[in-house]
Formats: sequence, C-alpha cells, structure tokens
Amino acid sequence: MKKAIAECIGTFILVFFGTATAVLGNGIEGIGTTGIALAFGLTIIAAAYSIGTVSGAHLNPAVSIGMWLNERISVTELVYYIVGQIIGGLIASFALLSILNASGKDTANLGQNGFGDLSAMGALTIEIILTFIFVLVIMTVTSSKKGNAKLAGIAIGLTLTMVHLVGIPLTGTSVNPARSIAPAIFAGGEALSQLWVFIVAPIIGGLLAALVAKYLLDTEA
Repeated sequence: MKKAIAECIGTFILVFFGTATAVLGNGIEGIGTTGIALAFGLTIIAAAYSIGTVSGAHLNPAVSIGMWLNERISVTELVYYIVGQIIGGLIASFALLSILNASGKDTANLGQNGFGDLSAMGALTIEIILTFIFVLVIMTVTSSKKGNAKLAGIAIGLTLTMVHLVGIPLTGTSVNPARSIAPAIFAGGEALSQLWVFIVAPIIGGLLAALVAKYLLDTEA
C-alpha cells in the first residue's frame, strides 16, 4: 500500500506541475516547448529522489508494465502501481481545474493530449517511438546489472525532457497513460475521443522497450 500511495503522490507531482506549467505558461506561444519539457523532466527528478525511495517512482503504467514483464514487480504490485498512478493523475488535473476556476481562467485547456496535425496512425507511431526510448532508458539505468541507481533520476528526467522536445509540437507528448487519462476526462470532447491512442501507444512502446532491454541489452539478473 505504501508503494501505491507513493506512486499516487509522484504521479500527482508529474501531472500537476507538467500540465500546470503548460496551461498557466500559455503553452508553446508562452513558456515554450523547452520550458514545458523541462517542467516534466524536473518533476521526474523531484519524484525520483523523494517517493522513489519507496516505490522506484514509475509514475507511469507503461513503465510499470515493462517492469512487470521483466519480472521486477509482481502482478499484485502492478495493480497497486497503476491504480495509484491513475488516482494521482486525476487529483492533479482536478487541482488544476479548481485553480483555473478559482482564478476565472479558461478551463478548456488542461494540458490534454491530441493528434494535432497528425492522423491517428501518426500519433500512435510517434507515441510508440517516444515511449520506447523513454522506457528503454529507464529499464537500463535502473537495472541491477547495467544501471546506476545514484544517477537514475537525473538520467530519466533528462530523457523525459528530450522526448518532450519532439513530442510537444506533435501530440503534446504523452508517453504515459496516467498523464493523459486525467486531463482528457476533465476536458472531455475530442481529447476523450482520442485518448485511446495515448493509452495504447505507451503500453506498446513500454513492452517493446522491456523486451529489447532484456534480450538485447541484457539488463535482467
């Protein structure tokens, strides 16, 4: 249960500070792609060196599924992790919505993901690629054989920043179902109808990364 609570807190940090930075900073036209990317990356570093001491700071169902596939966590832990992550994301988006309502700001934009100028297949493809790279780094740097625990948080945070630099102009960057579910639920409409891509693609990318890490990079003990 402690791990589930830790994942809830960590995912709250990720979703709240990441999406709030984008929304309150006026998106690409305001704080810009780099600013938003750094916000998401820095949240990972903050979470990794705080709640990561309890749960490992997955903060992402795609990561947890990859960890389960490579037998680093059990099925029971996987369920706890994912439930904690989704609840954390929901609380974060509700908090952002409440802040926007309290300040009289527009609530149409909650940092939700979307296809942008891409087709569904295009969005699916870019999200699989970005998630694959992100989770591959996580699986490697946290490996008991190949990793470096002291630098893991920094490496993962910088990698998330990197993938956001490409993904923000295209889909807003998901690479994380828990990051996408909450804003879509509260925003509704098109965001909700397109949500399936931001659930399916990260899971596919995470599974592929776990397999490559295990069988090509030899990360597992």
